[in-house]
Amino acid sequence: MRLSLVLLTAGLICHQAATAELAGQPLPAHTAKHANFHREPASRDAVHVADWVVDSGDNQGMPFVIVDKTDARVFVFQGDGSLRGAAPALLGLALGDESIPGIGDRKLSSIRPEERTTPAGRFVASLDRNSHGKGILWVDYESAVSLHPVITSNPRERRLERLTTPTPLDNRISYGCINVPAMFYSNVVNPAFTGTNGIVYVLPEIRTTREIFPAYYDVL
Repeated sequence: MRLSLVLLTAGLICHQAATAELAGQPLPAHTAKHANFHREPASRDAVHVADWVVDSGDNQGMPFVIVDKTDARVFVFQGDGSLRGAAPALLGLALGDESIPGIGDRKLSSIRPEERTTPAGRFVASLDRNSHGKGILWVDYESAVSLHPVITSNPRERRLERLTTPTPLDNRISYGCINVPAMFYSNVVNPAFTGTNGIVYVLPEIRTTREIFPAYYDVL
């Protein structure tokens, strides 16, 4: 389901090219579009996926987010591909690109450390509130994974300190949700998704980006 729109886009492009070739018409030149990171540092994979989103229109004009798990960074874009803001993030304690089936229905206390992953893929996201009335951005409702302000209820976890260190090595602490600085959520994430859905692209860390988003490479 996550790649259905991507595959449909690829199919349309191939169909248009084949139609033009059969008619003896020259293929129209394609000028690639790119996301505008405004000089914000980003990994090669983050730039590649963001560029593909903008060039293909996969986000359908909606705001979108790139979550780079390897660098523990979140990039929020406007629908046209212009960066609204970027911030460090806390992610699932365990490395991995899949969620355990049924994990969204389990109590947190029953989730083992090795099961606390942040799944990779393409997700339709929307704002909501959790059971405590706090604002969140649902990423994968089935797996109960959301993007939300950093949780500081357990001082021993040092979540605020983890966000401010220069290395991503200590950013693995959550049950799978994506924690961002509270001001970043209030000033960037919430305004971007108010009144609209959007797309969150979570990059893999075990598998390759090409394995998770194969059609991206086929089209480019």
